[in-house]
Amino acid sequence: MERASSVAAGAGFVLAVPFKITGGELRSRKLSSPKGENIRPTPGRVKEALFSILAPNLEGARFLDLFAGTGAIGFEAVSRGAQAVVAVEAHRETAHAIQEAAGELGVGKKLTVVAAPIDRALYRLEGKFDIVFADPPYASELPMKMFELLRERNLLTESAIVIFEHSARTILPEIPGYRSTREEVYGDVALAFFTPLPGGS
Repeated sequence: MERASSVAAGAGFVLAVPFKITGGELRSRKLSSPKGENIRPTPGRVKEALFSILAPNLEGARFLDLFAGTGAIGFEAVSRGAQAVVAVEAHRETAHAIQEAAGELGVGKKLTVVAAPIDRALYRLEGKFDIVFADPPYASELPMKMFELLRERNLLTESAIVIFEHSARTILPEIPGYRSTREEVYGDVALAFFTPLPGGS
């Protein structure tokens, strides 16, 4: 979960050190990360590893960024070739900051922000996504309802990739309706990759 925006100060946040988009057409453009108790930026090396893994699948993809926080993952996806990104963030001020940052970066037509809790947002979304990235707070319970709704609402393509970031200390159970394809660990951070099983399996 990353919370930041180049306009965060206007939303009443205290700005921390700016970070950069690291690849693609927006490479080196800066965003500013606000401070706060719930801020846990995805480490830069983890982000780089994630997009290195996703590189063959990003061009022209529809990308869903859940628990978007700063929107940094979504901005990276747009920068690196995603056709469209939907960023879901429950905190309204943070969601607004993402939308304004998208406008400042010139990607407002490619990146859409949904300001709502995950379950409610998934009921509102339409169309299928090729890649889903979810990074909930590490201390929260595994969001099984999120996984269920992605399938029930028919939001995933047959070959969709669902990435779930979690604490490396957490051992994930089997997720009904999904096949685990790989897991990468980077220090305290783990990325679990899933693909939906065919039909109602």
